[in-house]
Amino acid sequence: MNVSPKALWDQSLTLFSENVSEEQFNTWFKPIVFESYNPSTKAVTVQVPSTFVYEYLEEHYVDLLRKIIGRCFGEGTRLLYRVLVVQSPKVVNVVELDPADGGEKEQPVTRANEAPGQMEAAQPQDLDPHLQKKLTFDNFIEGKSNKLTRTVGFSIAEHPQGVQFNPLFIYGPSGCGKTHLINAIGLKTKELYPQKRVLYISARLFQLQYTNAVRNNQVNDFIGFYQTIDMLIVDDIQEWMNATKTQETFFHIFNHLFRNGKRIILASDRPPVDLKGMPDRLLTRFSCGLIAEMEKPNVQLCIDIMKHKMKRDGLDIPEDVLQYIAENGNYSVRDLQGVINGLLANSITYNNCKIDVKLAQQCLARAVKIDDEPLTVDDIVEKVCNHYNVTTASINTRSRKKDFVMARQVSMYLAAKHTKMPASRIGKLVGNRDHSTVIHSCNQVEKRLKVDKAFSEEISSIETSFKLKN
Repeated sequence: MNVSPKALWDQSLTLFSENVSEEQFNTWFKPIVFESYNPSTKAVTVQVPSTFVYEYLEEHYVDLLRKIIGRCFGEGTRLLYRVLVVQSPKVVNVVELDPADGGEKEQPVTRANEAPGQMEAAQPQDLDPHLQKKLTFDNFIEGKSNKLTRTVGFSIAEHPQGVQFNPLFIYGPSGCGKTHLINAIGLKTKELYPQKRVLYISARLFQLQYTNAVRNNQVNDFIGFYQTIDMLIVDDIQEWMNATKTQETFFHIFNHLFRNGKRIILASDRPPVDLKGMPDRLLTRFSCGLIAEMEKPNVQLCIDIMKHKMKRDGLDIPEDVLQYIAENGNYSVRDLQGVINGLLANSITYNNCKIDVKLAQQCLARAVKIDDEPLTVDDIVEKVCNHYNVTTASINTRSRKKDFVMARQVSMYLAAKHTKMPASRIGKLVGNRDHSTVIHSCNQVEKRLKVDKAFSEEISSIETSFKLKN
């Protein structure tokens, strides 16, 4: 009995729902609308509501999509997204997920993952800079941890034609404000110099654009477009580690922009010296301008950030509550904003209930682990080893046995997540490894968490055991 393509798609949706949380499914997979299946070209076409949804699916769920589509429709099946872009006139873009196997490819009508403005006239007003308009210098709160980078960034925005501090390489942990700052630099530059061609792009999207250009024999056009940019801002360049072809292409773009006095701003979660898998010739160029570190905000800066949000949103939160949140959070700007939103939501939901330390404890516990007795790496290793039924001594060996490796990687990931230790120290305490091994282990665990629901539940179970350690 033949199964209809729509039924196969429904089977795919069922599998997606079993491998991600309910919230993730409802947000990213449920809005996908099945359109058609072409058996001769083995192409499934679906509609997504925006380019943002397409880019998010490609960035976070590409492996899961490829695996499940292949299982339901057959190996080598390609997934085409039909993206409704609101323009005048209205345009429907079709973009393609990399197929599991090679084969002849349909020519998309247009491509959402092309270099922005690649086919447009080279006029500054025609180029969408892709900047987030809310991330400005006005709401970037200055503190000891970011004073240098903010000062340099503002100076660059005022004098983008200068050669000092070019390139600007900003690095620091997640939640310290890197993305906010580089967007603020771009926005200020456009405000002062509207004619400048400014472009912000994530490293992941740049790589997708490059892959698409290769597929369509448009690499020269791709490089040519980027060589017209006056200020190129690239976020999360650690995504390019081991992406040899992307690195090589960016090398040529970088050289052209640098030689012609154009601005280059790069952001990463680690300094150039720790970008393993990148060639020395690229790393030396990253390092020839200014390397600026951003740290997570200290207690006072956390309080200042929360007070700014309170003023903007018309909130009234007592000083003792702000102090408690600042001292017990993990010093991430995103988490601080989440906790304040939680306080506001609870206050509204429960008829303007009093915002006090007790309510702050409840909101903070949802975002940040709080423990009067700090969690140690030894505590984490012990709980992980108990879960995987291995000895703590076994993960300190050089054995590549599957259970030992898994316990070691999970221990490193949870230690990085729940302690404030640097990767080098965690590596010494877990298997006597170096910091690059810790970073690799964390990346491997994070990738699996995005596509493996059972594994995600395992990690949650281990984290729950931390709270029960006494």
